[in-house]
Amino acid sequence: MNSEMGNPHPYVGMWVTKDGHIRHELLPNGRYDEARGSRKSAYQGSYTIKDDHIEYVDDTGFTADGDFIDGVLYHAGMVLYREK
Repeated sequence: MNSEMGNPHPYVGMWVTKDGHIRHELLPNGRYDEARGSRKSAYQGSYTIKDDHIEYVDDTGFTADGDFIDGVLYHAGMVLYREK
């Protein structure tokens, strides 16, 4: 998901829960890859971002959404922080 200037969207990157159990990578091509514990690529699919809201569609057709608030991603009852 690229901005008009060809740069990656500012939310692209790795987002993780505080305990590190869930790792949610937003890729620059509009895809995401979510790991859970030792299970790599537990969920994969596409995403779109409008303003501070994100919509997900995983490869099975399941949908979810979330919001970025003050640098934190709130998604499906989870709180994820940008990995440094």
